[in-house]
Formats: sequence, C-alpha cells, structure tokens
Amino acid sequence: MRKSCSALALILATCAPPLSAQTLQCGARDTVLDMLTAQDQTRRAIGLAGRAVMEVFAANDSARWTITVTMPDGRMCLLASGVAFDALDEVLPMRGTAL
Repeated sequence: MRKSCSALALILATCAPPLSAQTLQCGARDTVLDMLTAQDQTRRAIGLAGRAVMEVFAANDSARWTITVTMPDGRMCLLASGVAFDALDEVLPMRGTAL
C-alpha cells in the first residue's frame, strides 16, 4: 500500500498540470464525502503529504475514481477523477530496469 501511494504521488507530480493553472473544487469534508458516497465510491488508499491527507476513492461497479486532498483547515479538494480504476498490488521494477 505504501509503495502504491508513493507511486501515485509521483505520477501526480509529473503528469498533472500545475495547481496554479487549475481551479480546485473544494468544500467541507463531510459534503465532499457525501458526494463520493452518492457515487458509490469508497476510500481505497490514504497517505500524508506534509500536513494534508491524500486519499483515493473508487467505485466497484463503474470503476469511477477520485483523488482528493484534505487540508489542515478541513477543506477537501478534488485533484483528479476518471474511470477504469484498477487496484494493483505489484512490485515496481528496480531502477534502471525497462518497464
């Protein structure tokens, strides 16, 4: 799980557009969780990024997924969402090994 969260953070850092170029959608944590629950999404991963909490939510039936960050002040923001979620439990190749 820890390796998966680290890999996810690396992917977000290298592939996502800069936050300054986006408008984050944020709200009270309870409100955002209610929205995710209404979409049948449940938490699949959690990790810390400084003082913020990063979480991955996904639905079983639709494979819809959402990545969120909860700030220390209680705001929860949507960072990314999509479809075709697939949970993996694999070992990443060693450095220098072709993918």
